[in-house]
Amino acid sequence: MYLLTYIIFMCFFVNNSIQSLGDSSPFYQKCLERCDLLNCTEDGLHFTDDKQQSIILQITQWSCIDECQYDCMWQTVFAFHKRKWNIPQFHGKWPFIRILGMQEPASAAFSLLNLYIHLKMIRKFRFQVHSDSPTYILWHIFCLICVNAWFWSSVFHARDFPFTEFMDYSCAFSIVLMSCYCMCMRILRNASQLLLLVMTVMFLAFYVNHVVYLSTGRFSYAYNMELNLTVGALTAFGWFAWCTWNRKRQPYTWKCAVFVTLGALSTLLELIDQPPLFFIYDFHSLWHLSSAPLTILFYSFIIDDCKYLRKQEIDKSD
Repeated sequence: MYLLTYIIFMCFFVNNSIQSLGDSSPFYQKCLERCDLLNCTEDGLHFTDDKQQSIILQITQWSCIDECQYDCMWQTVFAFHKRKWNIPQFHGKWPFIRILGMQEPASAAFSLLNLYIHLKMIRKFRFQVHSDSPTYILWHIFCLICVNAWFWSSVFHARDFPFTEFMDYSCAFSIVLMSCYCMCMRILRNASQLLLLVMTVMFLAFYVNHVVYLSTGRFSYAYNMELNLTVGALTAFGWFAWCTWNRKRQPYTWKCAVFVTLGALSTLLELIDQPPLFFIYDFHSLWHLSSAPLTILFYSFIIDDCKYLRKQEIDKSD
């Protein structure tokens, strides 16, 4: 919990940068200018010579200027390495080896892994939990939102365009906000239907307002990060307090408590900014990888919780 508070505090001091050391270097700029002049049309989309791209690069929409940026990036990396300088970033990102047209192959692959885990676990959920169980529909909606978000995460890490970036950030926040909503609906399950309806409308309005804000004007990375971490921290505090309160009556709540704790610790991987291992695995991709087993643990918790709630309903009716 202290770690989450520290992360939120630090995010208020995050500054945006327009250029990175790599793409601002004269070597990179001259290389890019020369490559563009010799190989690309005026719009930078097509090649002036008869260069043939592979089908996968055409599908992932690597234009001529994109190819120049990729080639010049590696030439700059080699030039820095030859002079024993540190590996630079380019346009705010570390250099990655392109695999099957994907810019960040590890993050894209681990995003698809999370998508698969959600689909696999919801099938297990449907197999073990009766459809008349309380919160049954809620967790299906939660799964649907997570699957959508992880899909766009994989697309964004495969190819970074303004649209895919917007979809990744907005859908990632949908997971964070939906997690908070599910926590509120579970804790306040016995509240009046009117109160639950009002809360649902408020959550929807808040999300729509956030998405509209991100889509207008210049994208604010600092604001988006601060909001995600703030809502995530509130959700973690809420779940942890609820688990502590019900730990004796509902022993399975330890799963949720462990999920929240490990989820908070895994967020620290986002604070580590180091060059990727083998130019493939960075700490952001490892953060995506760490969420896969945690997802299994969380679904195990909601399966037990739905069974507990259904048993309560049966006991009341009896």
